[in-house]
Amino acid sequence: MIAHEDGAAMSSTRTLLDPTGERQLAVRPRLPRLARLAGTTVGLLDISKPRGDVFLNRLEERLRERGAAVLRYRKPTFTKPAPVDLRQEIAVNCGAVVEALAD
Repeated sequence: MIAHEDGAAMSSTRTLLDPTGERQLAVRPRLPRLARLAGTTVGLLDISKPRGDVFLNRLEERLRERGAAVLRYRKPTFTKPAPVDLRQEIAVNCGAVVEALAD
């Protein structure tokens, strides 16, 4: 127990609230690594934060040097999940995806 300045006791127990509202933890196994980049289409997803494109521009250069095809995507805003149609397009067209975070 911890005491306030006025002598009143308070509990040292803390409650952590999870804002996601999930009832069960989603456990997903990792997918295997790509065997090679050459011939693979890699999607680069810019989440619309400042300077994310700077990182993705350099990454695109490096991926192309290794023989990967690159498709660029951009979320309308970083404050919300990517729209379902954008996620679907990436899933259909890409063998791998990199999401850029920046600031």
